Amino acid sequence: MKMANSISPGQLSGSPHKILRTSLALCFIAVILLANSAPASLDSSHAAADLGKVNVNDGFSELVEAVKPTVVNISVTGSVETSRQGPFGENMPFDDFFRRFFEGVPEMMPDQNQAPNVRKTMAVGSGFIVDPDGLVVTNHHVIADADSIEVVLHNGTRIPATVKGTDERTDLALLEVETNSPLPYAKFGDSDAAKVGDWVVAIGNPFGFGGTTTSGIISARGRDIQQGSLLDFIQIDASINRGNSGGPLFNIRGEVIGVNNAIYSPTGGNVGIGFAIPSSTAREIINQLKSTGIVERGFLGVLVQSLNEDLAESFGLEGTEGALVAQVNPDSPAEMAGIRVGDIIVKFDGKPVDSPRSLARLVSLTSENSKVVVTLWRDNAEVNVFADIGNLQASNGEPETPVASVSMDKIDPFGMSVRAITEQDKQDYNLGEDAEGVIIVEVEPDGIAAQNGLVPGYIIQRVGNKEVLTVQDLRSQVEQLIKDGQNSILMLVQRFDGASFITLSLS
Repeated sequence: MKMANSISPGQLSGSPHKILRTSLALCFIAVILLANSAPASLDSSHAAADLGKVNVNDGFSELVEAVKPTVVNISVTGSVETSRQGPFGENMPFDDFFRRFFEGVPEMMPDQNQAPNVRKTMAVGSGFIVDPDGLVVTNHHVIADADSIEVVLHNGTRIPATVKGTDERTDLALLEVETNSPLPYAKFGDSDAAKVGDWVVAIGNPFGFGGTTTSGIISARGRDIQQGSLLDFIQIDASINRGNSGGPLFNIRGEVIGVNNAIYSPTGGNVGIGFAIPSSTAREIINQLKSTGIVERGFLGVLVQSLNEDLAESFGLEGTEGALVAQVNPDSPAEMAGIRVGDIIVKFDGKPVDSPRSLARLVSLTSENSKVVVTLWRDNAEVNVFADIGNLQASNGEPETPVASVSMDKIDPFGMSVRAITEQDKQDYNLGEDAEGVIIVEVEPDGIAAQNGLVPGYIIQRVGNKEVLTVQDLRSQVEQLIKDGQNSILMLVQRFDGASFITLSLS
């Protein structure tokens, strides 16, 4: 058995261990033993959040009894095409040898016009009911490419499900089932209020063993496991495994504060490091899927980067929290709000911006046409501007590449040579027609520029707080900053993958 959607996370440590999506894919024939207890009555007033705070000294039985009816198993069937079989079966070790040996014997060779083999697949995951009318939350990767989906209630009742909406970027999906009576449902809690060390309970369908309950604590918050810029995961030590994907993570009030999503594992099994999507994100996404079936994300129109100590010091900012604006899209909400290159966004709609990731998350969850206050750090003071948020889908989201100049020179302190951007440069480096700045053409291997990752083809657009349009602009501004006793020079550089600020030390 091999699970789909495993992600190599040298991203976490460079080790061969893996981040695994916790759905369980079973190819060929799968036999899954689920609860076969007698059907129980389903009470729509039985909402998990009505439980009140449980005394964990008495165990979790009261909590589990209350919330378990809201948890479901997800059974998915699909089909995959396989290659045509040779005379000795499929994927045999000597396929190539026999293919050459029997090449002149038509009856021993597979028919080239034969349709590919189609094999049925089955996958299992978890989910939870969030509406008594039959809305079920799970992960996108659990139901992706499904031919049919079945929801199995806690009492063993199996109900066909349809996809009401799905969002691949946050790996969330909303299913819909039809029932004759209201279903018990869970309520979202406040994941932002959850603290490291808080008790949590996970219920799901690991390896097809439905209704499995485990407990643990929140081990960490704000984990980045390299699954997109919109998610900061809750890390837990409650045991979750393949098949737990899409299941709920409860606090001791019986509220859902997370959607179980992935595990970090060297073996494919649980080692006490699991990850859940916070309810603060899930609630917003599910509400949109419930209303329209799609997710519309806000759009500000800036390219931002994180701050290090040198950059923060160059801008006169204490601490490294915030998102440094390296590029502003023309005609974007950011440009119309007056946001400039070199501004540092420290708050968005009153919420602190710790990093580019937190800004991306805050903007994406903001509705189109919302007017928000954006707090900037500019010229050693905080400045508030008002931005009318746009729609990411309506924008191509592509930052435009900046215009040109003339002449070539060597910038001695940094060990690099620059010149005006030529038409040939625009072709060679795929630059826009209106590219602005001076282009780096040579870099000394042991120079300061090389040590900071600068290479030929990068474009210098600003030095300090001034734009660079010509080689003379660059030279005069660098010389002036050195004359002023600066120990490092702040530059805005257009790299091949976007613009970013760097500091070049003169020591």
